[in-house]
Amino acid sequence: MSAHIVTMGRSPGVGVRFDDSLKTVLSADMESGFGAQSAWRQLTDLMGRGRIPADPASLDRLRALREVVPVATRIASARALAFARPPAALIGVFAEDEITVAAPLLRTASLTDDEWLALLPRLDAHGRALLRHRRDLPAPVERGLASFGPADFVLRYDTPEPANDVVTPAANDVAVAPPAEESAVVRFAPPAEDGSPSEDLLPPAAPQPVADGGFQIADLVARIDAFQKQRDPNEPVADAKAEPPSYFHFDTDSHGVICAVDGVARGPLIGASLAVATPQGEVRVDAVMTGALRQRQRFAGARLDVGGHSDAAGAWRVAGTPQFDAASGRFLGYVAIARRPRSDEDAVPGARKLMSDSLRQLVHELRTPTNAIAGFAELIEAQLLGPVSAVYRDHALTIRRQAASLLGAIDDLDTAARIEGKALDLRPAPIAFEPLLTRIVADLEPLASLRGTVIDIHPMGDHQALSDDRALERLLSRLLAALTAAATTGERIDIAEAPAPEGQVAICFARPIALAATGEAALLSLDAEAEAEAGDRDGAPLLGTGFALRLARNLAAELGGELVFGEHLLTLRLPAADEPAAVQATH
Repeated sequence: MSAHIVTMGRSPGVGVRFDDSLKTVLSADMESGFGAQSAWRQLTDLMGRGRIPADPASLDRLRALREVVPVATRIASARALAFARPPAALIGVFAEDEITVAAPLLRTASLTDDEWLALLPRLDAHGRALLRHRRDLPAPVERGLASFGPADFVLRYDTPEPANDVVTPAANDVAVAPPAEESAVVRFAPPAEDGSPSEDLLPPAAPQPVADGGFQIADLVARIDAFQKQRDPNEPVADAKAEPPSYFHFDTDSHGVICAVDGVARGPLIGASLAVATPQGEVRVDAVMTGALRQRQRFAGARLDVGGHSDAAGAWRVAGTPQFDAASGRFLGYVAIARRPRSDEDAVPGARKLMSDSLRQLVHELRTPTNAIAGFAELIEAQLLGPVSAVYRDHALTIRRQAASLLGAIDDLDTAARIEGKALDLRPAPIAFEPLLTRIVADLEPLASLRGTVIDIHPMGDHQALSDDRALERLLSRLLAALTAAATTGERIDIAEAPAPEGQVAICFARPIALAATGEAALLSLDAEAEAEAGDRDGAPLLGTGFALRLARNLAAELGGELVFGEHLLTLRLPAADEPAAVQATH
């Protein structure tokens, strides 16, 4: 592209500018694909920005180029001109194109009333439909669009030619009339009393049957549109102040998938499965329902959380009853009812969440420097920073061990905060008790030797729970550490299977003598300061025995079970995992 300045006379700075850009474009190759695309982009840009006039010759050349220029290039040109205020003639060329090409300009074009009214007949039904969504068009343009309503809304139907063996419909069958040009005529109201013409549109005439039977669908649509315009816009559609539902019912199929909902919006719940304890879109069920489904057992007090903004959103407490076929005994699914939790079940959730978030922030601020201290101590102990005497290496070892103990306490605080804020991420899976307990007892061997205590695991076979592996390991390790630290020399802590209700598994732990005479309330209220004053603190939990037991009890509840404090035993009950044979027997 080139532009030249021609100066006339001798006065400096005074000249006449002419632009030979169009001449340059027209002299280029327009036959090849690349040349045609280049010419299209240059012409539309020059006309759209007012550098050359949008005269008929240039517009005809654009129409010729349009046949060989790809749609993607034409769309890109329309988007580039969307906010450049191109002339109406150029917009008309784009409006004749496909709707994907015309849409960027039709959404943003700013034309006079006369230019809009001249453009409307050149648009197809898609282009006029796009303009009907604009809210900035002048009133005359909106009335012009309304005049095309019947024609745009006619349902086209091309009658196929009947085959030889097809019976022709009877004469009284309903037929759809072909679109008529008269449908596009605007009907204005009679003049006002002063003789001035009225600009209000009259309601369309009643639909008239056509010769071969049936009515024009466009007429019916126009009457519906007139009714909507005459309807009071302030008339309430629904009761916006209605109380949110306090309960709802739902049914599942034999696989635990929710298939029917009554009382709230079905969309968030349909398709969610009671067999999956991980989040399913907006829905999350707890392990109580998952374990009950595996055993085909009744459940109550289970938790269901639904996200989103429908009337089903929020926390629910669910009770369900299994249904069986009377003839064959086959499991059919669950019939369940969900209710909003009572105030005593979820007291002051906002304040609890705020406190939980503050505690988790504090935990994060404690964990970072503690990790740094442990890391530097390990560097000194390993002499990675240079030779260090044995005395300082021993000090570094002590620091590293104490930092590890502190990190364990910080992790416990983080777990407690997540439980309090309902933010614990659980992924239930079948877990065998005996291998997990064996590993935990091996880790506690130094503490047991220090206290002179023996931890005895009785054979459990394939005793399995449906639980989260990390949460269950933390529960058992904190519980056994608290029991071991409270034991005295010569005591034995036995761990064995225990009787449990159907659908659950249970293991029991012998209570040390120091904890046997203490009631549950007093036991859970023990703190680190009181135990420190009592002396003999070697190996005791850093945050106190009471905190460790409360953490184990709360974790058990999160996992769908409970920790029962008996007179001589502590019993842990959790949802049972189906054995392979049992799973096959249920299908």
